[in-house]
Amino acid sequence: MKRTDTIIIGGGQAGLAMSRCLTDEGVDHVVLERGRVAERWRSERWDSLRLLSPKWHTRLPGFHYQGADRDGFMTMPEIISYFERYAQSFSAPVQDETTVLGVERAEAGYRVRTDQGDWEAPTVVVATGHCDVPFVPKAADGLSPQLHQVAPSNYKNADQLPEGGVLVVGASASGIQLAQELHRSGRPVTLAVGRHIRIPRRYRGRDIAWWLEASGILDERADRSFNLESARRQPSLQLVGTPDHQTIDLEILREEGIRLVGRVEHAEGTQVRFRDDLQRNIDAAEQKLDRVLGRIDGFIEETRMAATARDRRPPIAVGDTPSELDLTDAGISTVLWATGYRRRYPWLHVPVLNIRGEIIHDGGVTPAAGLYVLGLNYQRTRKSSFIDGVGNDARALAERITQRFDRSSVAA
Repeated sequence: MKRTDTIIIGGGQAGLAMSRCLTDEGVDHVVLERGRVAERWRSERWDSLRLLSPKWHTRLPGFHYQGADRDGFMTMPEIISYFERYAQSFSAPVQDETTVLGVERAEAGYRVRTDQGDWEAPTVVVATGHCDVPFVPKAADGLSPQLHQVAPSNYKNADQLPEGGVLVVGASASGIQLAQELHRSGRPVTLAVGRHIRIPRRYRGRDIAWWLEASGILDERADRSFNLESARRQPSLQLVGTPDHQTIDLEILREEGIRLVGRVEHAEGTQVRFRDDLQRNIDAAEQKLDRVLGRIDGFIEETRMAATARDRRPPIAVGDTPSELDLTDAGISTVLWATGYRRRYPWLHVPVLNIRGEIIHDGGVTPAAGLYVLGLNYQRTRKSSFIDGVGNDARALAERITQRFDRSSVAA
């Protein structure tokens, strides 16, 4: 049985940020990672993916991008290298290729069972992140086995799919990127649009990430949210990081030839029925866009900051769309479920999960003494699940963990 002060589960952005902060505080710890550092970026992302935030916005505790292309967007090999260099910069105590099998209470605090031996510690940080496992709606169960089904975490490129068209379900960041990529590969694409947040890549002369940070929108605190649970379930921003910094929205996709339909309501065999809610979803996204850009405009006016004139694409209007499709008749052979992620903790044998299987917490502090969580959406602020946002949360938890130990007695 190995022992330490704190066990961190997960070696991605959250786990590494936590490790750096505990290192700075002098807290002995270990990071248990099921694969390699940044494993999900290595094995669960598609080939052409780039980060949605600029390189200058890719900051972690004690580390930031130092190259020349500050306004560019990292490719997957670049982000993997970035995390590797980050771990090396402070000799992060990562034990890789270690699968956690169980976390349970023990006399010393917690026992963490793994396939590489057991650990004990008075504190544990669950840092497996927000994008844990793909969420696939129950409608998928009714589809014919003749249809190929895939989630973004299992998709690499268009060549791996069978010939034919693709139904992409979901119009947030992943959905719009993959719909465009598949269409440009020569495949006919139908995009089923649910809740989404339309946002321009650039606004009034700057990248939208700059405005969201400068105006304080990304730093809005979770404990001041009117409806925190609703805020945490918001879809990801409809953003794409491209070399040309171009905006991609539903109107652009439609102009390129992608067919838009409403949300998937039911599926049986090769028949898929869609809700008559496409325009409502688009209008709701337009209202959210108005509020965000209005706040940025107000910030510019209040601070008298230099900015170009207001520039935005007109509202999107769609006509009649099909309410039902026979996928085989429509030439569609693949359904890609870009419908978000859920968290699963089958190994967490501590009573801190709610009825939806999510960890109950207040800013990362669970009801179980010494058990913390890090990297979740809107954990402490709007940017908590972002690479740039996880650091502040990690610092706060590291300070709390440090208070659990009498460091002066250790020094003595």
